[in-house]
Amino acid sequence: MRRNSKDTPGPGKSEEHLAVALQLANDGLWDWDLTTNEVYYSPSWRSMLGYDEDELENNLGTWASLVHPDEKASVLQQADDYLHGISTSFEVEMRMRHKQGHYLFIRSRAFKVISATDGKPERLIGTHVDITYRKKSELFNQRYTKTLELIAKNHSSAAVCKEIALTYEERHPSMRCAIWELQDDKLVLIAAPSLPKAFAEAINTIHIGQKTGSANASANTDYGVFVTNIANDPTWDKVRQYAKPQGLTNCWSEPIKSSSGRILGALEMHYNLAGSPSEQQLHDLRSAAKLSSILMERDYNQRRIQQLAYADQLTGLASRAHLNMSIEELIKTSKRYQRRFSLLYVDLDNFKNVNDRLGHDIGDQLLQAIGHRLRGVGREIDCASRLGGDEFCIAVKEIDASYNVASVAQRCLNIIASPVEIGGSQFLPSCSIGIARYPEDGKDLKTLLKAADIALYSAKDQGKNRYAFYNQELTLRSEHRLKVEKYLRTAIEDHQISCVFQPQIDMLTGTIIGGEVLSRWYHPLLGAVPPEEFIATAERIGVISRLTEWVLYTACTEAAKWQQNGFPDFKVAVNISSHHIFDGDFIPLIKRVIRETGITANNLELEVTESVLQSNQHKLSVFKKLKDLGIRLAIDEFGMGYTSFAMLRQLNVDLLKIDKFFVDDIGFDKKTRLLVNSMINMGHNLEHKVVAEGIEKSEQLSVLKELGCDTAQGYLLGKPVNADEMSKLLVMDSLSF
Repeated sequence: MRRNSKDTPGPGKSEEHLAVALQLANDGLWDWDLTTNEVYYSPSWRSMLGYDEDELENNLGTWASLVHPDEKASVLQQADDYLHGISTSFEVEMRMRHKQGHYLFIRSRAFKVISATDGKPERLIGTHVDITYRKKSELFNQRYTKTLELIAKNHSSAAVCKEIALTYEERHPSMRCAIWELQDDKLVLIAAPSLPKAFAEAINTIHIGQKTGSANASANTDYGVFVTNIANDPTWDKVRQYAKPQGLTNCWSEPIKSSSGRILGALEMHYNLAGSPSEQQLHDLRSAAKLSSILMERDYNQRRIQQLAYADQLTGLASRAHLNMSIEELIKTSKRYQRRFSLLYVDLDNFKNVNDRLGHDIGDQLLQAIGHRLRGVGREIDCASRLGGDEFCIAVKEIDASYNVASVAQRCLNIIASPVEIGGSQFLPSCSIGIARYPEDGKDLKTLLKAADIALYSAKDQGKNRYAFYNQELTLRSEHRLKVEKYLRTAIEDHQISCVFQPQIDMLTGTIIGGEVLSRWYHPLLGAVPPEEFIATAERIGVISRLTEWVLYTACTEAAKWQQNGFPDFKVAVNISSHHIFDGDFIPLIKRVIRETGITANNLELEVTESVLQSNQHKLSVFKKLKDLGIRLAIDEFGMGYTSFAMLRQLNVDLLKIDKFFVDDIGFDKKTRLLVNSMINMGHNLEHKVVAEGIEKSEQLSVLKELGCDTAQGYLLGKPVNADEMSKLLVMDSLSF
């Protein structure tokens, strides 16, 4: 240290008075003779560090050997600054090693004694005060606050658990901390920064219920466990051999619990001395467990949130959000490495019928079964997700000859088509699949999903229970479909839909006895939209009821006029959608139409397809109410569906309409002729009239007349005409064959 700088003369007698006061105080006194480097250490000073009076030498080297190496140079520099007038006082905090090996926090204050002869410092006299408790409390609070910040800032569990362990180990120097997290039925070691590595590795994972230490016991019993001697405590039977070589004597443990009381893990505190925890140690054990619980509950809640966000809760498949993330990442990877992949857009066929007939509980169980099957359709690296409702999506990566997307789609069709038994009932589900390929059909998620959705509609249009690939033509069809949906609502509201009537001819007399009502729609931008297209669209977007109501009113109004103009038996046939006939408002609608238009009920004929004729009490009651009103019922497209003889008997219909599919081949195909003959005979035997539609050739008409068909309809006999033209036809007595 420098000794040649000038300084202020000493304070005189006041120094002597202070020295006496210091000697009488309980603080540790030290007196450093700057000329000889000898240091006097008082008994209190020595005792503070755990030494007897005769154990330490009276020189500066004693202090230098005890002060913490990281702080020695700084303390000496501050003393030198004070002695040479650079600073006006000397007060430092430092760590000094206790005889037992741990460090104490010491605050040291001193004043200098100035030589009367040369005015230079000749002595530095000071005190040592043990501030370990206060300092540790400050450091503990700082680390505790830091730990809470780490939790709030979402640092990793391992990092935060290590910080928790070090926080309490610093508070209790002879203690070593271990923190475990409960994962399924196992405790997994998250942090043990001061435990011997060999011991930590030996007990890294332990199963609940076994005698594998205090942490296991506390997590299993939901209570604190205090093992005072590991050597003979049965709690440690299976892991005692790992603890003994490390000198671990006792172990206190506390369960880590959530705010609701759920076990999240356990925390251990190890000491090398046998015994029970003090009040402070017990408090800190529980405090550390509580701090750990904040962390683990954060992680649990985050996992739960992620699960809710990225997993479909009903089926267990990935959610739409998870799919979006996966596809975005897949696009990046595929672009970087010039790879290809495909999206399969899967939609269950006729799923709405399950919900409507059997309820959403059964529907949900069916979706769960489908979700379970889809997990096994592709390879493990493929992402299967539920987009919502009955829509699913599968990402198929690394397409090659041995694993192409078509085979995945076919496998999907096959596995979904297997029977499903739910609540004692058996279901035969099917699905339709749209396929989009990267990069051919799109280079971003939005475009790919749109392409797959368009392809799905194509598969539906082709008859369902199949897959279809996307192409540009499908895009144009999809855009057209959206326009039809957009304009159709307005068209119905503004009565832009018109009605035409196709004559129905009595085969014996050749006279017009009725007409089937057909809808027509011409739009300024779309042109003439085919009926099969806009009617299917009306069903899909939920406006079929309003369209049917408009057609019924229009047709019945015209029929009532013809009744009044001398054609009392003219009948109008109106096709009724299966989506509408069983609505609760359908019977009231029919009553209202009859009442407001004035048509005779027997002159209104409602046509329904075979597909709606299933054994269902509600459906039977609807048909009975219609018959009670006097309405005539016809089964349209007869022979194309699955009508049973029992249903024909129960429904008491009036007419069977033979589909054009059979009429087309009747002139040259013997099997078709036999089938049609059987239909006509069966209809007559059941006292039903039989109508053949789609007649376009004279030989078809001849055969049908020969087979005894009652009524004929088709372009050969008359094209659909408007009401005015139909009125002109009716004034004719008959049509010439």
